[in-house]
Amino acid sequence: MKKPVALKFDGKQVQADENDSVLAAARANGIFIPSLCYYTGLSTVGACRLCLVEIKGVPRLLSACVTKVAQDMEVATATPKVVRYRRMMLELLFAERNHVCSFCVANGQCELQALAQRLGVVHTRYAYRYPRYQLDASHPKFLHDSNRCILCTRCARVCEEVEGARTWNVMGRGIHSDMMTDLNQPWGESPTCTTCGKCVQVCPTGALAERGVSAGEIRKRENILPYIESMRASGR
Repeated sequence: MKKPVALKFDGKQVQADENDSVLAAARANGIFIPSLCYYTGLSTVGACRLCLVEIKGVPRLLSACVTKVAQDMEVATATPKVVRYRRMMLELLFAERNHVCSFCVANGQCELQALAQRLGVVHTRYAYRYPRYQLDASHPKFLHDSNRCILCTRCARVCEEVEGARTWNVMGRGIHSDMMTDLNQPWGESPTCTTCGKCVQVCPTGALAERGVSAGEIRKRENILPYIESMRASGR
């Protein structure tokens, strides 16, 4: 049986289960902490660092998605330091790839764009890298555009943990990292892809999309993983 613990978010007393992460506890209590790599039903990796919070007694910022709650923990979610670091992380994400919202299929449905609007990020102080990524249109149903990728690894995790195909993975290191299918072969030539589309549904940006969709037309089903789990439980 799970043991409840009491903790505070920005001075507000709340309760959570002892195995909950700080991010899960915050969302269960209606407290906003941004994140791009987190997705309900998938493992947590702390890749985007946007869920950074301050915890009393800890000298550094911690990622809320991979930090467990503890009795009498005091969490600060929106201090000037936290907000400054979140804005910096968003600016770096925009500068790292080629995010041009007006031409993106996810315009208006992009989580990166929505967070930038919410946190007031209207420009970046960092030099744009303008990497040269080619669009992979080899798959008959989907497209892979690394120009829009933020390396959240949602696609890899849903492919492995839910579909069991393990088609997606990360290649390279640092700023040269990218998502690849199988042994870095075109997506359309993948022997493991089941064409289920789960990776496309959980992608927070326009990096993965259905073919034939133009700018601003992408539509994604919310809470797809709980839906899949309920269908499996019912035997459908």
